[in-house]
Amino acid sequence: MANTTSAKKATRKIARRTAVNKARRSRVRGFIRKVEEAIASGDAALAKDALQAAQPELQRAASKGVVHANTASRKISRLASRVKALAV
Repeated sequence: MANTTSAKKATRKIARRTAVNKARRSRVRGFIRKVEEAIASGDAALAKDALQAAQPELQRAASKGVVHANTASRKISRLASRVKALAV
């Protein structure tokens, strides 16, 4: 358990940051799920719209440090290629 005042404050800050990051990560997962569901349904237009909504969310999560930048880029790339394949 934290004893000093600064350590107690640090634990409060960490708890707040963890809650924010958890919410951001959950939000990103939701956007990715919508894209994958649209791909599974076979609706190219819906999948494209869902991808355009998910892309900035993933980039924002990367810029905030919730996910690694390369991870966000990889997920966007793989989703985009799947959506593109669906359109053909």
